[in-house]
Amino acid sequence: MKVLMINGSCHENGSTFALLREIADELHKNAVETEIVQLGNGPQQDCVGCGGCRRSGTGRCVFDNDIVNVIIDKAKTADGFVFGTPVYYAHPSGRLLSVLDRAFYAGSAAFAFKPGAAVAVARRAGTTASIDVLNKYFTIAKMPVVSSTYWNIAHGVCASEVPEDEEGLQTMRNLARNMAWMLNSLSKTTPPENEKAHKTNFVR
Repeated sequence: MKVLMINGSCHENGSTFALLREIADELHKNAVETEIVQLGNGPQQDCVGCGGCRRSGTGRCVFDNDIVNVIIDKAKTADGFVFGTPVYYAHPSGRLLSVLDRAFYAGSAAFAFKPGAAVAVARRAGTTASIDVLNKYFTIAKMPVVSSTYWNIAHGVCASEVPEDEEGLQTMRNLARNMAWMLNSLSKTTPPENEKAHKTNFVR
């Protein structure tokens, strides 16, 4: 089994990476492979609602000049996901949201019925609001949401400060154990069949 992890920070080895690394280390102890994808500090195209991905039927975004289609391809072979973000103005990073908007709109089938978790790190506040935003990707894509023994948060301005938040790191380790348990449990079941999509639009 494998968990795909996305670092939504501009800083490759910053505080967000420290959380993902803690989760990855614990997953490895539970026989789960991991891969951390770094979004880096380059520009990320927003979704423009062009509908090209739906018309093409490929499950890929028509803008193929950045990391989005790479993530969709990796998602197809992943069994679970962890999205990590720093907190900017009580919100996830804009680059992470731009990538997820396009990845889920174009390639939601690659994520369906696979467990997901969101983690956030901040200097002080805005963590739970950020997690709430990221959890909505899971709940609209038929994904079980992995929880821990506290909200999936930690504190620290930089990576060297994160280890001082002992409760935060414990929360990450418990999250990893819960993810491993859920992956193992789901591997023994068959996903349910959903009804055909029916869109209700009250405004014409």
